[in-house]
Amino acid sequence: MTSLAWSDSGAGPAIVLLHAFPCDHRMWEHQAAGLREAGWRVLVPDLPGFGSSALPDAVPSLRLVVDLLASDLMELGVDRMILVGLSVGGYLTMEWLRRYPEMLAGIALCDTKATADALAAQQGRLEMAAIVETEPDRTSALLRERMLPVIVGGTTHVERPDVVAMVASWIDAADPGAISWYQRAMAERVDSLVVLSESHVPALVLWGEEDSMSDRAEQDLMLRALRDARFATIAQAGHLSAIENPESVTAELVAFADAVRRSTLDG
Repeated sequence: MTSLAWSDSGAGPAIVLLHAFPCDHRMWEHQAAGLREAGWRVLVPDLPGFGSSALPDAVPSLRLVVDLLASDLMELGVDRMILVGLSVGGYLTMEWLRRYPEMLAGIALCDTKATADALAAQQGRLEMAAIVETEPDRTSALLRERMLPVIVGGTTHVERPDVVAMVASWIDAADPGAISWYQRAMAERVDSLVVLSESHVPALVLWGEEDSMSDRAEQDLMLRALRDARFATIAQAGHLSAIENPESVTAELVAFADAVRRSTLDG
């Protein structure tokens, strides 16, 4: 029995999609449908603490999250897959490269970065965690104030009010305990550029061109580190590109996954 809640659909080689903070598996609905139609078994978890997955009673750690995900996938009969991660999902993907590289046929790093937090960003995360822990009723207002203006791009704020409202609803539904837990876990993450440079699996670096949370310079660092990578820019999208321009993100993921299947999984 798995420890987390999973959406598991389709047939074929496995592709796993890891959502952003503070979303859940629904962030990937458009991409999951497109990948199923392209002949993939698509597995999408609610990360621990989000959606229907319980938060671990343990010290905050991205390594722990990866261990839970990997254990669940083995339970589901998956020992080789393409792994796609957006934002914190990207951090988890890079941690996976450290922990279980033999499981990865390819990786997609979406709107994320490989560098550790600068001191100011780290302190900001810890400050938010402390506020949420002492005043949990402030969680929604705090996230709306600090995250909502920047987690989606300017075009989405102007032209896609339904997307902004959807993200706001996810923020409002987020468990304060999960918010503080992940802020502490993300604050402690280490630089992953060396890990990327040692990886031999094909990679996709995908970036919303209006993403100010993981800027273009961070994408270039990952591209220089990776041995076998392609780059895709998503127009008129910010940090949550998968829901801001879902058609373009789906097309890029399907093309990348099919290329990996031809060169690696079917080879």
